[in-house]
Amino acid sequence: MDDVPAGPASPEPRRPPLSVVVPVRNGGEDFGQCLRRLRDSTWSDYELIVIDDGSSDGSAALARRHGAIVARNDRALGPAAARNQGAQLATAPFIFFLDADVAVHPEAVSRAMGRFVRDPGLTALFGSYDDRPSAPGLVSQFRNLLHHHVHQQGEFRDDTRPAHTFWTGCGMIRRDVFLDFGGFDPRLYPKPAIEDIELGYRLTRAGHRIVLARDVLATHMKRWTLREMVRTDVFSRGVPWTLLMKRSKTIETDLNVKPTQKVCVILTAIVLASLAGLVATPWAAIATVTGAAGVVYLNRDFYGFLARIRGRVFALGVLPVHLVYYTCCGCSVIIALFEWHILGRLGGTAAAGSGGPRLDRGEAGVPRPFLVRLAGRLARWTRRRQRSR
Repeated sequence: MDDVPAGPASPEPRRPPLSVVVPVRNGGEDFGQCLRRLRDSTWSDYELIVIDDGSSDGSAALARRHGAIVARNDRALGPAAARNQGAQLATAPFIFFLDADVAVHPEAVSRAMGRFVRDPGLTALFGSYDDRPSAPGLVSQFRNLLHHHVHQQGEFRDDTRPAHTFWTGCGMIRRDVFLDFGGFDPRLYPKPAIEDIELGYRLTRAGHRIVLARDVLATHMKRWTLREMVRTDVFSRGVPWTLLMKRSKTIETDLNVKPTQKVCVILTAIVLASLAGLVATPWAAIATVTGAAGVVYLNRDFYGFLARIRGRVFALGVLPVHLVYYTCCGCSVIIALFEWHILGRLGGTAAAGSGGPRLDRGEAGVPRPFLVRLAGRLARWTRRRQRSR
């Protein structure tokens, strides 16, 4: 047989410069809006990867209609594991993480990519919600506007400022660094929690640079109830974040944990105590008014912002919800410190060289009810005491 000269090697498929990773579980109409706004972005050169994390609706089919690469989990593994799956499937050097209930502004992705092009030393960046949340209701408006205001504060240069946390609602990161650091920790955070903040701590401790870009904006479509706000702020954010700071020995003074915010927690405790004291004496009303006025004063920029965009009536109406928020912050610290100092000692283990207890992996994410963990620690402590006699 005559030798047939080999033809030119077929070129490898072109790889886009960006992979957009969206985890979703029963995304509904918000997910559809997320995909439509992403499609309308000024940056169109990306691959879309959607991880359907145990949905029972048509989220996977909707993603495929928008041209997404879809991976489906039969049962929910949690957003940390889902985002890790998406990063493994990604082929681009940059990953843009986006929540399924977040709709990016047209220029958001382009602005984020532009910063990486201009700054080769940048590892990750994240943006913020805009000041036009779509969900109605006082609680939903408060939550989303508070996030926007907090992420727009600080000393910005060229619309960015340094940060040592990360945020996956609308954030971009170099894929190789993300994979080198093992991504998010689904064992520590099997449910929605602070897996992105924990990754940010790891990255910045290793010398990587993260920035908050205030011009990378997106609309948050989540509808909040007061009950959901309390549960999220205590068990999905406050407790695990406090435990993370204890483990990493980090003194946090940025974003929601500024010193003035800690003072507001104390003032809120005074308000609650004085309200209870009204049963005994009407003079307690003075402490109630003084404490509430102190919260408003320390947050005067926030209340001024609310008054400008929603009016003074709305700004004043937000105060009770704001006090609930600070109550959640205070309760989170109490629960976390109890778990760190008391349950850790009942568990009988200490972190080598850490000077504190070693919490079992997974507990910081609060995957089990607090009282269940307390009962388990007490039972183990009692058994050890009995064996030692």
